[in-house]
Amino acid sequence: MKDFETIEITTDILILGGGMAACGAAFEATHWAKQHNLKVTLVDKAAMDRSGAVAMGLSAINMYIGLKDGDNTIKDYVKYVKNDLMGIARDDLVANIARHVDSSVHLFEKWGLPVWKDEDGKYVHEGRWQVMINGESYKTIVAEAAKNALKELGENGSYYERIFITEPLMDGDRCVGAIGFSVRDNKIYIFRAKSVLVAMGGAVHIFKPRSVGEGLGRSWYPPFNSGASAYFTIKAGAEMTCQEVRFVPVRFKDAYGPVGAWFLLFKSKATNALGEDYMETRAGELKRWAPYGLAKPTPTNLRNYLMMLEVMEGKHPIYMRTDEAIKNIAAKIDDEKERKRKLKKLENEAWEDFLDMTISQALLWASTNIFPDEQPSEIAACEPYFISSHSGASGAWLSGPEDMAPDEYKWGYPQMTTIKGLFAAGDASGASSHKFSSGSFTEGRIAAKSAVSFCVDHPELSSFDSSKIEDLKSNILKPLETFNNHKNYSNDPDINPNFIKPKMFMFRLQKIMDEYSGGVSANFKTSEALLKKGLEFIRYMKEDAEKLAAEDLHELMRCWENIHRLWQAESHIRTMLFRKETRWPGYYFRSDFPEMKEEWKCFANCRWNSETDEWEMSKKDVIDLVEIE
Repeated sequence: MKDFETIEITTDILILGGGMAACGAAFEATHWAKQHNLKVTLVDKAAMDRSGAVAMGLSAINMYIGLKDGDNTIKDYVKYVKNDLMGIARDDLVANIARHVDSSVHLFEKWGLPVWKDEDGKYVHEGRWQVMINGESYKTIVAEAAKNALKELGENGSYYERIFITEPLMDGDRCVGAIGFSVRDNKIYIFRAKSVLVAMGGAVHIFKPRSVGEGLGRSWYPPFNSGASAYFTIKAGAEMTCQEVRFVPVRFKDAYGPVGAWFLLFKSKATNALGEDYMETRAGELKRWAPYGLAKPTPTNLRNYLMMLEVMEGKHPIYMRTDEAIKNIAAKIDDEKERKRKLKKLENEAWEDFLDMTISQALLWASTNIFPDEQPSEIAACEPYFISSHSGASGAWLSGPEDMAPDEYKWGYPQMTTIKGLFAAGDASGASSHKFSSGSFTEGRIAAKSAVSFCVDHPELSSFDSSKIEDLKSNILKPLETFNNHKNYSNDPDINPNFIKPKMFMFRLQKIMDEYSGGVSANFKTSEALLKKGLEFIRYMKEDAEKLAAEDLHELMRCWENIHRLWQAESHIRTMLFRKETRWPGYYFRSDFPEMKEEWKCFANCRWNSETDEWEMSKKDVIDLVEIE
């Protein structure tokens, strides 16, 4: 510890994260901070230009309502989200984002994001809620706007990159800051604040990935998102919701290229190896999951479910019929010259879809001699992720908007957790799915405005027991000390009875979650017996976490990533165990409770009690502000 410098920074609004939600928060917070002479500080684990789920780019903005066009309404969007989550969503949170999201998309375009437009100057839609973009620089454009906004505050605006936040700082039931370390220099950072906004993303690599070895880490969702948001809010004592709702995306096999453009823009179909469209041949299965199974579009998890039934019957590989889709579009054009031009354009768009956002998929196509206009390509269900900005829902239980939320969903400032002064957005917020990049940015804006209001109403800077700082610093750096004390015991640093290296720890966690919590190798099935056994192993892993060892700062970061993953994993197992039904077939199956039950049309919430080290589980009613048809 004597080699580490301690730097203490005092601010008013502390934004944790650097992805789309954090950038939205920084952009909005600075606007209101100017009026009250408040300081805004953003802290990112990575570099903002390429941080978060949009780091590699995107080929579409997946949430745009188009309210001015009059084609869609906020009610339409809420119904769509509620159906897709099998009835479990916070209508108030979803509607609040929906009524503001269009303005965010217009800002992106103003800042230079190329949005596709038709001959009439209207946005080109991939689907009802999606607009096409040339998005390889999407994140850099948005990050630049956030950084410029912070710079406009002068000495009151600042951002720090390459700092890994490990723990919340608490003053009783109020969050008053965060502590972390630089991943580049021997420095410990203590951030004291009047309000804290968590937007540190979701979590991957908790489950064993389908692609291992050379393909490890080549996930569609960023492999460096490791559950920091969940860990921070859980350790602060915040009530969490929907921790059982993981997301299992269907992606192009092995390189994880998204399939949205193919389904929505190119109108492609997925078939089994026999050429059968399983969405048609298995349509009767959807009636079991009414009313959501009969909704249009079919919920994401149920589309997964029908595909998984094909795989379980041995009718795979599953193919995306890219060749048929392109030919079908071109066949509608009578003029041969124009048809050839259209075919070439479609082929270019097919490659562009991945060059915009998943370059590895384009490389895989090229290396395996796949020409999308000539032959189909395999798709498969990936390992589970925790990403509530997409089709998952796990995150903190938040206070809703004052003009929309029922009393049961409203206890303070909008977007505030059950902990005073602690706000959440993006993947950190629960039960408000399908916000994607634009909605996460928008939710960050909403949360930031509330965080500023909290600072104005609570101008005092709460105290923090400084005696605890030394203990926190010691705990953060313990993996470095453990390695240094025992490194000479063996000649291979990965094999040592006195410690465990972070990669080995991650592999062990992934194996437990895969086999006992419904991962890929278990066909996404689990049961009470399996979950309880998995929980037993998780307890052992929490003991083993005390022996994590790091050779350098990079491995120290990896150690703490795994600790964060471990807490997300435990909350997931406990909430799956609590919910005694199968509500999201295609995400996971409870083999001992294979049916959906009306009494479980509720939120399954949990809270970790720091005083007792016990988990408190509870049900919260789903209040339908928008009726589902």
